[in-house]
Amino acid sequence: MINDIFNILLPQICLGIFILIQLLCSMFLSPRYFKYSRLVSALGISLSIVLLATVQTEPQYFAFKNSIMSDSYTLLFQFVILLCGFFVVLLTRNLIRENKQNAYTFQAVLLTGILGGMNIVSANDFLTLFISLELLSFPAYFLISAKRGYYSKEAAFKYLITSAVSSGVFLFGVSYLYGITSTLNLSEIYEIVVEQETSLIYVFASVLTVLGLVSKLAVFPFANWIIDVYKGTETSMLAFLSTIPKLALFGILCRLLVFPLSSSFELTFVILIIALVTALWANTYAIREKNVKVILACSASANASYVLLAASLVSVYNLSTVIFYLICYSLMNIAVFAFLNITESNLVGERVENFLGLFHKNKLLAGAYGISIIALAGFPITSGFVAKIYLFTAIANSGLIFVPFLLALLILTVVALYYYLKLITPMFTKCDGNAGVKVLNAVYSQKFVLIFCTAVTVLIGVYPEKLIELCRLIAYNI
Repeated sequence: MINDIFNILLPQICLGIFILIQLLCSMFLSPRYFKYSRLVSALGISLSIVLLATVQTEPQYFAFKNSIMSDSYTLLFQFVILLCGFFVVLLTRNLIRENKQNAYTFQAVLLTGILGGMNIVSANDFLTLFISLELLSFPAYFLISAKRGYYSKEAAFKYLITSAVSSGVFLFGVSYLYGITSTLNLSEIYEIVVEQETSLIYVFASVLTVLGLVSKLAVFPFANWIIDVYKGTETSMLAFLSTIPKLALFGILCRLLVFPLSSSFELTFVILIIALVTALWANTYAIREKNVKVILACSASANASYVLLAASLVSVYNLSTVIFYLICYSLMNIAVFAFLNITESNLVGERVENFLGLFHKNKLLAGAYGISIIALAGFPITSGFVAKIYLFTAIANSGLIFVPFLLALLILTVVALYYYLKLITPMFTKCDGNAGVKVLNAVYSQKFVLIFCTAVTVLIGVYPEKLIELCRLIAYNI
């Protein structure tokens, strides 16, 4: 047990210790010290990132009766989850200022969600996976409702209902897998199913298990909740919701598709259809919208569908594209929400027209936001362009039967350009001498997250080779 802890669990234990520290601070420190809550969280995440170096990855390490595992694949996902968590913590300044009494409790809940995401990608057992999913989901309910007002409570309730239903569907599928194999361990399930002929019950169980997971990714027909959630959630928490759950869920979903659920060919087409319908729904819904958060909610669903389509076509090349896309998407998304975090603190509205002329008095901040949006759209010299080309190439190489799905996806990607440009065009428009345009006041942490993530987005777009090589190496060693 001691070896297991030192070989695989030190980063999670470190995060757990800082969760306890936050809770102790909430009990014994005066609310006037609320500013230090962010510092404690940032320090805990930083130490956890450092301790990732202690995790054994070569060869794969299985701990606690094979219930959790570590390899280079889980290590990369945990690193990106912690990095995104660090950026989110920096963006929570406005939220904790509004909730000084609960600042330390709030940060403890946020760290718990990050811990749940780390545990999800290292799970090698369906029971461990379910507990980790709930460890991520429960904090999300409270983080969504942290913003004052009716809409945040409504958003949290809708997220709760959706998560409860998806968890039920997931457990229903897992129960059938257990009935077939008499085990919940992912490695053991894989060894059993590869030696047997694929049965209808196995296909049914695989579909239900995957549906329970992907419904948390806001795919159609489970996507309507994301509109209300994005409308009612504070922007720093949107940065959390749009990155960490996606990284965790795609991390474990790819492992399931590669191993215990790989024998179901029918599952591939179910996922393909879900992904295509989601992309169609999200991109068409966003065209008529003028609320920035709603457009970004549709963008989140659309991008999830692109990754889901590539992940369903199981191969080393496709898996490497999924990893690369998720890393690029996370950085772009955090940059976008960092800018919205700044505009929210400056009481700029959430509609597209509220951004009119912002660039002319906020060139650096608005310019960084513009680059992040065109990266999401897939314009050249950004990581978004490389990620989309890489992803579409992987789908094209998967076989002629998947070419119609690729063509449909390409058309929808072109359609998406309209609403992405709609997000940034007003900023560069002059209006009555820009007399009514606000000069945005931003603190150093907000500026750092926005500019750093934008700079890395451009850097990867210009020089993606090293990251692509790393993703291929990790996909090969899964």
